[in-house]
Amino acid sequence: MDVTESNFEAAVIDRSHSLPVVVDFWAEWCAPCRQLGPILEREAAKRSDRLELVKLDVDANPAISQAYGIQGIPAVKAFHHGRVVAEFVGAQPAAAVERFLESLLPSEAELLAQKGDEESLRAALELEPGHAAAAIQLARILSGRRQKDEALEILGRVHGSFAAEGLAARITLEQTAVPDLSRAFAALDAGDNEQALDFLIGAITPARSSRDEIRRVVVGILDELGLDHPLAIRSRTRLASALY
Repeated sequence: MDVTESNFEAAVIDRSHSLPVVVDFWAEWCAPCRQLGPILEREAAKRSDRLELVKLDVDANPAISQAYGIQGIPAVKAFHHGRVVAEFVGAQPAAAVERFLESLLPSEAELLAQKGDEESLRAALELEPGHAAAAIQLARILSGRRQKDEALEILGRVHGSFAAEGLAARITLEQTAVPDLSRAFAALDAGDNEQALDFLIGAITPARSSRDEIRRVVVGILDELGLDHPLAIRSRTRLASALY
């Protein structure tokens, strides 16, 4: 599939939230591109149910090429969840292309986490105890059943996830049942992120002993919204003002 500047956002960025999208930046005059292209197409076709391959002509689409820093071709970039997660430049042998594509595919734990039921989530965590997505989903289920200690134990095995840290901070704060925070969490559960963030950021006052836990909840919400979400952009500025 060929993509252009007019449909790149939908065909690559938006689509990559469902599965990995591999972009082959190429040009008609480029001999290494003609060498790599058939290998990419063959290997991608073997995995067509788990990833997509698209091609972008750098001469016909200079703005996209410049935006992603294309200096030499062929250049291959893999997008997942809206951002570049892997890439290489230059023609590669079939074995290297195969390894590259395989590295983009979900692990068994990720496939189990995508199912979302408790049994699958526990199975995913048996395979990868620190799997953030599985831990967050299971912790939410457990917290909803008031099994908060187990939820915190599961989240404690996750490292490097703002969303997991934020959920753990929320569970800890819920145990104090503070009225203004209860309103924030009710709004969050209702899907009203804007109101929830208003309540939470407003609750960060210099004298409040729990201000760091509230900050973690806010950062976790912003992490799940994504860097470029308009609400996240506005809220980061408000959070900085509240903290400093």
